[in-house]
Amino acid sequence: MNEITNNLLSDAEQQAVVKLRHAMHREPELSNDEWKTQKRILETLSQFGLKGAKTFHKTGVYVDIQGSSPGANRSLALRGDIDALPIQEARDDLPFRSQVPGVMHACGHDMHGSIALGTALALHRMRENFSGKLRVFFQPAEEAEPLGGRAVVDEKLLEGFDAAVGFHVRTDIPVGSYGARAGAVTKSADQFSLQFTGTMAHGAKPHLGVDAIAIAGAFINEVQKVVSREMPVEDGVIVTIGTIRGGEATNIICPSVTMTGTIRTSSPERRMLLVQRVGEIAEGVAAMHRGRAEFSWHAGEPPVVNDSAMVALFKRIVVQTDGEDRYVEGCASSGSDDFGFYSSCLPSIYFWFGSKEPGNESGVHTPTFGVSDETLIPTTELAIRYCLELLHS
Repeated sequence: MNEITNNLLSDAEQQAVVKLRHAMHREPELSNDEWKTQKRILETLSQFGLKGAKTFHKTGVYVDIQGSSPGANRSLALRGDIDALPIQEARDDLPFRSQVPGVMHACGHDMHGSIALGTALALHRMRENFSGKLRVFFQPAEEAEPLGGRAVVDEKLLEGFDAAVGFHVRTDIPVGSYGARAGAVTKSADQFSLQFTGTMAHGAKPHLGVDAIAIAGAFINEVQKVVSREMPVEDGVIVTIGTIRGGEATNIICPSVTMTGTIRTSSPERRMLLVQRVGEIAEGVAAMHRGRAEFSWHAGEPPVVNDSAMVALFKRIVVQTDGEDRYVEGCASSGSDDFGFYSSCLPSIYFWFGSKEPGNESGVHTPTFGVSDETLIPTTELAIRYCLELLHS
């Protein structure tokens, strides 16, 4: 563990943060099944005198820390996600590697949840030094539906708050460096299902049928024109066909094809238009081929959009604490995160902390992904300092 810290965490708090990280990594739990993790978090909060923690979305936890110093009565939400992924870990060098077959923390949520814990413990101890309220979320189910971020909004757990803070490990930023940028930093991720219906016929007499496979092929080609011809390039639109199924035999004109996919954009304003256009193209292509289309979609995560003033404050703190060379603006991601539900309600920041170092360059969602313990305490103390600044502002 890194011995060079800013002394915002006590020795006991540091040990608790590392202990939780190792336990979460050793016993990872999938989305909506984080029962052991929830129990550990509740027990640790109680051990440090943090009472009144509540559960949400079955396996989530949130706890409020009320400052007692006079001053601005600001309220701040901080999110650390806690779920793992269905991936078999391939890190035999790791003393606390996963003991659960086929499940691992391949996206750094063991780090995120532990950073959230350290922030809660430290601000509870320092509550006489700030005014306002910090609500810390240990959020389940970031990776899979039903999403924990959506539950935070649906259960109105952000009502009355002024701002939100989230963070994520990033594998293209060096260990010891941090990043953030204003504006959209992830994309929305909406899912769609589509069924094309034609008419069955003998393969030797295709004119007597309507080929659903031909309709599907035309749709796959046409839908990409929404990306290249109808949406601004800065929106970063992506339409992905993930599955396609159809056909029973080599000599039968296929009467039905089903497909599923995702629609992504960094533009909250054009998100609904994009979904609408994909559906319209499906119906138009089907009609042109004398078939029918049934289009349905499910709203996933909104894009995460960073507040420019919150980013500027974060940069100032990183530069003052660690030096100008430790701040990396970073580029926006084409992935998604359900912290977008928080940022759609409140001014927010979603900052990155680096994990890249020699011998540790695997990407997230891979069997060899890992984050060194060396990053854990410094990143936690950065989160603590940042939250204190926000509560004082």
